[in-house]
Amino acid sequence: MKSRSEEFEEWGTEVIFGRAKGFRAAMMRMILRGASWLFRLVVLARLYLFHSSIARQARLGMLVVSVGNITVGGTGKTPVVELLARTLTRRGRKVAILTRGYKSAELDKPQEWRDKDGRLPENLPKIASDGKTRYLGPLHSGDEPFMLAKNLDGVAVLVDKNRIKSGIFAIEHLGCDTLLLDDGMQYLKLAHELDIVLVDCGAPFGTGAMLPRGTLREPRSSLARASYIILTKCGGKPQDELISAIRKYNPVADIIVSDHGPRYLENVFTGERLPLEALRGKWVACLSGIARPESFENSLRSLGAHVEICRRFPDHHWFEQTELQEFYDRCADRAMDMIVTTEKDAVRLEKPEEKPEVPIYFLRIEVEIYQGREAWERCVDRICGISEPRPQDEWMPPACGKNDISRESAEIRRFYAEKAA
Repeated sequence: MKSRSEEFEEWGTEVIFGRAKGFRAAMMRMILRGASWLFRLVVLARLYLFHSSIARQARLGMLVVSVGNITVGGTGKTPVVELLARTLTRRGRKVAILTRGYKSAELDKPQEWRDKDGRLPENLPKIASDGKTRYLGPLHSGDEPFMLAKNLDGVAVLVDKNRIKSGIFAIEHLGCDTLLLDDGMQYLKLAHELDIVLVDCGAPFGTGAMLPRGTLREPRSSLARASYIILTKCGGKPQDELISAIRKYNPVADIIVSDHGPRYLENVFTGERLPLEALRGKWVACLSGIARPESFENSLRSLGAHVEICRRFPDHHWFEQTELQEFYDRCADRAMDMIVTTEKDAVRLEKPEEKPEVPIYFLRIEVEIYQGREAWERCVDRICGISEPRPQDEWMPPACGKNDISRESAEIRRFYAEKAA
């Protein structure tokens, strides 16, 4: 069942998008608008502190590529991170994805992991995967990190709010030479050599207002920080008008137009795969707990499915078996041909004791580049062109001397230096 916090989150989403009506919703929007002005000032002040080097950024002597956005959720970031990590791995890079693991549970006991010499490092990040073995389930790693770890061989996936710590672990113990900062545009404590910023063609600037009244994390002007801009979910349509709007804020970044194209259906519990043609003419029930469920539901309709039932939950909702069973029974009563969910939601579905009467599939989505293939190749070539990392004694924030580094970075470096000794 939904918790009170989830019910409030759902109502708050309805308020932000203007779907909630009435006096209470109108008053809440007025309050949130005032709060968004304060939030904007805080964001601008923070950006100024880092831009002017008053607030220090750690550098790890290794290439750090951020993949992020200026809005909250729904830009299709995970498939882009997966494509980039897979492409770089094929090109010979040793990649680690650093993520915070949004809404992941704390470990019941500290994780144990041995390095190649059999040692047990302390103060570990949560290791979803070291590139060879998956160590954590979706509950403790988070649904998106688990999905990345499941789909990417040879790529480490590390979960920690302190991504400086997880970055150093990736370098020191996993031998990684490329760090992908998942959802990293706002994580400024660690310097980014490249910023890849995603913009959803369906809602490029969210609701147009800053948090908490709207869905913008940063002002539109922050697009100026992007090295590359990827327009997602274009639907195969030209995006000249959106590109023109983005050029007002960033006239020089390469812009890549992409779509999140469906590939196949896969049974959540058996692994059976069906072609997309299997949806045509079928009566389908949708199950989702994502930021923009309407995009997922519309994609099924475009593939010829009759979408009869839509069950939506808050983003990253951890499904309880009782609420799932109620949904399964409803689908059986309505004689649905199949239940279709997203790949991210599928990792949070527990296998029921009895086989569901209606089969459950997830829709596999992959990124397709429609425009700017040359720019994508330049981006990959630029990353792969970086050769050896800098030695550890050169790790420092910019514009600082070797003896004038941030305390957090210094403490982490000291810890690893003592362990190496």
